[in-house]
Amino acid sequence: MRVEMKIFSGTAYPELADEIAQYLGVKRSDATVSQFPDGETFVKINENIRGRDVFIIQPTCPPTNQNLMELLIMVDAARRASAERITAVIPFFGYARQDRKDQPRVPITAKLVANLLTAAGVSRVLTMDLHAGQIQGFFDIPVDHLYAAPVLLAYLKEKGLTDDLVVVSPDVGGMKMAHAYSKALDAPLAIVAKNRVSATEVEAMELIGEVNGKTVIMVDDISETAGTLTSAAKLLQEHGAKRILAGVSHAVLNDQGRRRIAESDIEELISTNSTPYATGSKVSVVSIAGLMGEGIRRIHQGESVTSLFDIS
Repeated sequence: MRVEMKIFSGTAYPELADEIAQYLGVKRSDATVSQFPDGETFVKINENIRGRDVFIIQPTCPPTNQNLMELLIMVDAARRASAERITAVIPFFGYARQDRKDQPRVPITAKLVANLLTAAGVSRVLTMDLHAGQIQGFFDIPVDHLYAAPVLLAYLKEKGLTDDLVVVSPDVGGMKMAHAYSKALDAPLAIVAKNRVSATEVEAMELIGEVNGKTVIMVDDISETAGTLTSAAKLLQEHGAKRILAGVSHAVLNDQGRRRIAESDIEELISTNSTPYATGSKVSVVSIAGLMGEGIRRIHQGESVTSLFDIS
């Protein structure tokens, strides 16, 4: 007899957790998550989870440290309540950009986060579009790494935006993702070579490929200040692009990013709802509730998750 599934959420994005629970045909389980006056997090699970299959949905988006600590404490509470298995469902994995030592005497924080989750008692991780896929190897527990491409591609096809299209990577690091989209859409590929001036300022330098008179879709995994996207859009416009759209897996937009998008040559920014920050002028949101929900269902029932990796 299969054990009962329990879906919990922290305070990072309970609306997404409710949407996922609705897809699964269950109700989000009851837990109290609050803060003491000194800022410490308090968690209490308000129902019996002994021997249950527990899924805790919590993107570690801003405030990153608070949301991560909240997730760890919820996992510890579930482990001490004798949950059979605890899966951390992290639609957006914070600290993923700190995945290597690119300067002397700096940490590899993505590895530290993996260690913390494992030490807290996580049995398995379900996440989507890690900034570096190799982060899966930082874990000594199973990691199911889904892709946002199927939902973004479905949106493009539904809107009829697949004709006369060129897929553009706004930087060299995103070539692999852009190439996958170009294959799925049977569209040519172009690349913008950029120079990062600072953490918030990017200067687009060179365009490799032909975009004159074309509809362009830039694809990237994450946008925060939108510096990379907007500077690339300016270059594409100068090279004669007819329409410029952008698709990102995670829009963690701050005020500067929203303003840049609104004032840019980008006609529409398409993002998933992996975080609650995908808002603003020109921003369209597609839901990953079905994708994540199906991943949860298959994990719970012991089925293969492999077909969910298919982006064609």
